[in-house]
Amino acid sequence: MTHVVTESCIKCRYTDCVDVCPVDCFRKGPNFLVIDPDECIDCAVCIPECPVNAIYAEEDVPDDQRDFIALNVELCQNWPTITRMEPHFPDADQWADVKDKRGLLER
Repeated sequence: MTHVVTESCIKCRYTDCVDVCPVDCFRKGPNFLVIDPDECIDCAVCIPECPVNAIYAEEDVPDDQRDFIALNVELCQNWPTITRMEPHFPDADQWADVKDKRGLLER
């Protein structure tokens, strides 16, 4: 089992979760983070650190977000590892509660 970053992260890309990850399993895209399932050790320390509640254990991913399981696997193959917290986007707070952001995901 692994953890999965879901839609809430799009256009926010807070990196609080990255700072606590003991195995550096996060990958950084243009406006979204993903978790590499081959690196994740299921420690769950990232979950409470996410300000937008975008991270779930794979078995707990909401039904309407299940496609993000495969998306995390796909995107982690090409995105670089991120190991430290970075400043969030200037408008991240404005995007935090926006729903239906899939079309805004930059690959």
